[in-house]
Amino acid sequence: MKLAAKFRAQSGATITKKKLGIWMLCIFLFIALSSTGLYGQKLDFDDLSMSMASLPRLSNAKTRSVSPENFTGEKGKGGMATEGTGARAARELGQKWKVSPSVRIKAGQTFVMADIKGSGAIQHIWMTPTGNNRFNILRFYWDGEDTPSIECPAGDFFACGMGQYTTISSLAVCVNPGSGFNCYWLMPFRKGFKITMTNIDEKDMVLYYQIDYTLTEIPADMGYLHAQFRRVNPLPYKQDYTILDGVRGQGQYVGTYMIWGSNSPGWWGEGEIKFFMDGDREFPTICGTGTEDYFCGSYGFHKPGTSEYQEFVTPYAGMPQVIKSKEQPRFSLYRWHIMDPIRFEKDVKVTMQALGWKSEGRYLPLQDDLSSVAFWYQAEPHAAFPKLPDKDSLSIK
Repeated sequence: MKLAAKFRAQSGATITKKKLGIWMLCIFLFIALSSTGLYGQKLDFDDLSMSMASLPRLSNAKTRSVSPENFTGEKGKGGMATEGTGARAARELGQKWKVSPSVRIKAGQTFVMADIKGSGAIQHIWMTPTGNNRFNILRFYWDGEDTPSIECPAGDFFACGMGQYTTISSLAVCVNPGSGFNCYWLMPFRKGFKITMTNIDEKDMVLYYQIDYTLTEIPADMGYLHAQFRRVNPLPYKQDYTILDGVRGQGQYVGTYMIWGSNSPGWWGEGEIKFFMDGDREFPTICGTGTEDYFCGSYGFHKPGTSEYQEFVTPYAGMPQVIKSKEQPRFSLYRWHIMDPIRFEKDVKVTMQALGWKSEGRYLPLQDDLSSVAFWYQAEPHAAFPKLPDKDSLSIK
């Protein structure tokens, strides 16, 4: 009651036991919260919308990672291997000393890279597969689904599909020396995810990899990442190349990776990309003005004042690699719709024309070698994918 007397003396007011209790509770809460530095803030950040501005925000999300040193991603279970591809090198050091840095996948074998339960999102994937990356097939399954939502050769998924290393520096994908594939597409899941790698080559491969993810609640309006590979060689005369078709439901198209093999001499990029959406039939809602325009370049990707191609990489678009050849020059191209997603409500189809020039300033429909990976988000279930091309049809000769 000395505290009550003190308050009366200072304010001249009568303080009841009830009011005194409220005051003391407030003081207690202030001291408790001050000690945590939170001052009453609620930890409601879900750890999904990452940026430089969000990095200081505290979260109840749990960070986990799957690699050959922790196949399950469980807390406190990393670096426990006693056998693995590094066992011989670590024979004098033993457990904890890089015993299992990679896996060996035999010819014709499918290896389960991760099979995780829970709710959250993949935030980063790093890997360095050996062998022919057209013969290393990645598949992603969300929430226990039977058919994959992502199915494509590993090199093409990381925008490096022409069989030769090249540096790529973009927001969605980075490829770093000497063969470091990195992916930053956000990949939500609500019940879990499974990722497999299938080696369709005739020889074994070695795979180093790490899958970094967060366990957290996923908002109801978040879709699932999908990626689909296609290839046609040669493209039939006067026929548009189909990048994506058969998608049903609501979502947004977020990226294109293409390898363009030119089967004819001369310029190949006059064709227009077209987005047919929500019931479009003969004519699309979105029609581009040229291939190099869609990939955010201009005038044939030429170096100023020359007829030479200028390779380039940017956060959102690029032509990171040109392989010169008299028989079939090839061009690697990417376009990420990160700031400008193509939103659809019911369905979407994406096509690209192959168009060059012939005499007297006339367009020439081309019959080129085209392959692509389409990236999009949508709600599940997804429509069935076309069958992946066989080994001979995947090969770049």
